[in-house]
Amino acid sequence: MPVKLGELLLKENMVTPQQLQEALNHQKMNGGKLGKAFVSLGFVQDEEITSLLSRQYGVPSINLDHFEVDPAIIKIIPAETARKYQVLPLSRSGATLTIAMADPTNVFAMDDIKFMTGYNVEPVVASEGALEESIDRYYGSNRSLELRRDTAPGGGYGIPQAGLSAKDAMEGPTLSVDDMAAIGGLSEIDLDAMSDADADVETVKPDDEEIDLSNLAKSADAAPVIKLTNVLLVDSLKRGASDIHIEPYEKEFRVRFRIDGILYNVMALPMKLKDPLTSRVKIMAKLDIAEKRLPQDGRIKIKMKVEDRSRDLDFRVSVLPTLWGEKIVMRLLDKSKLMLDMTKLGFEPHSLERFKNAISKPYGIVLVTGPTGSGKTNTLYSAIAALNKPDTNIMTAEDPVEFNLPGINQVQIRDNIGLNFASVLRSFLRQDPNIILVGEIRDYETAEIAVKAALTGHLVLSTLHTNDAPSTVSRMVNMGIEPFLVGTAVNLIQAQRLVRRVCSKCKVDVTAEVPSKTLIDIGFTPEQLGSFQVYKGKGCATCNGTGYKGRMGLYEVMEITEGIRDLIMVGATAVEIKRKALEEGMLTLRMSGLEKIRNGVTTVEEVLRETVL
Repeated sequence: MPVKLGELLLKENMVTPQQLQEALNHQKMNGGKLGKAFVSLGFVQDEEITSLLSRQYGVPSINLDHFEVDPAIIKIIPAETARKYQVLPLSRSGATLTIAMADPTNVFAMDDIKFMTGYNVEPVVASEGALEESIDRYYGSNRSLELRRDTAPGGGYGIPQAGLSAKDAMEGPTLSVDDMAAIGGLSEIDLDAMSDADADVETVKPDDEEIDLSNLAKSADAAPVIKLTNVLLVDSLKRGASDIHIEPYEKEFRVRFRIDGILYNVMALPMKLKDPLTSRVKIMAKLDIAEKRLPQDGRIKIKMKVEDRSRDLDFRVSVLPTLWGEKIVMRLLDKSKLMLDMTKLGFEPHSLERFKNAISKPYGIVLVTGPTGSGKTNTLYSAIAALNKPDTNIMTAEDPVEFNLPGINQVQIRDNIGLNFASVLRSFLRQDPNIILVGEIRDYETAEIAVKAALTGHLVLSTLHTNDAPSTVSRMVNMGIEPFLVGTAVNLIQAQRLVRRVCSKCKVDVTAEVPSKTLIDIGFTPEQLGSFQVYKGKGCATCNGTGYKGRMGLYEVMEITEGIRDLIMVGATAVEIKRKALEEGMLTLRMSGLEKIRNGVTTVEEVLRETVL
């Protein structure tokens, strides 16, 4: 910017060539920006430079001396970023964050802030001097990670709002005094108290450098890191998150929560917390803190006092080495959220009847398919909970065992010692089972044993990763199972997805806003239009401003009837099988989604996000 600003001032006859040279010399001797040099020498005023840049780049200008910024907005951009780019967040409107900056041409700054916060960035011009003063005023000079949400009566605490997702700012529930007492109290994490906090130069360690375990363990046991980890775990529970993502990048260390299937940025942490926080989580999950090159899986079991009652929480931990450090994903396995009543999962009545008929048969295979996180485990647990009787021997092979169910024999798969699905299935057949649940059919060997078990008088429940029910047949044939065995052994194939529910507290009728053509394009018939209302959540405190609260399933249930079995036997394609299933009354995932829209429980956007015609 120096030469460009000088050229602009010359072009506008605001300075002379001699004054420009003098300002460049002053800048060289004293450092800082050229604009500051012009102002210090008295050649131009701050306001004149701001006005010039505003006219030149078509960006509004602002006088920060007359502008008061909401502290909640300040928290969106961390102090380090504000100082690095000389920017100040001013206001937020929907998905747009307005920031004041001295150089509106600095696209790198705007791109970084957009990536970090998730907001679209709208710049306004402010003078360098006013920016420096405002940054010092709002951020101060103390480099500490502020973990207090506010100072309202009651002492509520929560996760800092730095790096919030744009369209769905996470104004989530705060932690009560009792909650904080349960995790040892919390004021703020003072980064200056941590080792090497004052060092501005960080040594880049080669991959093969020896790791000092004692230092790693000490930093992981530092009180601030323990408190931060506890806040992460508690706040994820309070916000209803299913997963916590802790992700290191080259110049950023961020935390995201997955809430109702969508990831939200909730925190941007200082880079110096990367190793201590990672080590702390690995110690809690009983993993090897010295092993940073290989993926590791573990489990954290903790007891927390939340809302005046003690709760046992289970976190499944996955650590993966990435380019800039170890990424951690913790999945919260909250038994209180496990829905074992099949009637409340979201099945259409006809589909639920078919599914219940299939699992009530004495033998055969029932397959549940869909991507990771589509609720397959919950559906299978609901099925075996319905079948769990004193006269029935139920055995499950899972990787991992997500929930402990009384009265059911559950086996944890351990591939590292040879305890895989195939070997466990073989052992099951010698354990006199009535019902077998296989966590996933991944290969020919497992599929073959499952088919043999089904053909010898056992009911087998399992999952596969396929896009829809008809293509599951092709997947099994491609694995090596003969078509006649697939047709004979399989009773039913069900594909499913999860969509977010419209928040019941803030749902509004938006039928008039949705064009008829849009509804017809997604699958409604012209005759159906006008017979139902389309709803959407406008956003409230209950749903954290998202308009959605909770999730429900979309189900495509394909019963293997005689007609479909004949098609499988002759090697029919997935398209032919689908056509026959539709003739016999199967509802596709999209059709199930349309039913949910008609019933006012989800939105057009959600159905489009998860299904295809």
